[in-house]
Amino acid sequence: MKNQTLKVEGMSCNHCVNAIESTLKEIGVKGNVDLNKGSVEVIYDESNINLEAIKEAIEDQGYDVV
Repeated sequence: MKNQTLKVEGMSCNHCVNAIESTLKEIGVKGNVDLNKGSVEVIYDESNINLEAIKEAIEDQGYDVV
């Protein structure tokens, strides 16, 4: 399992947290959103998914991974 923290812009409320965490769960990734830091900690299995696919899933929800 790999642990990575991503800087994500555009998150401002609990709806944002739920949208991102639900999307990550759907693709088999555990995600913990920290609104105060503007970050998302992701824990994933590199043999199942890569970091670029995770970033794309977050961006598809309308947020910017920087």
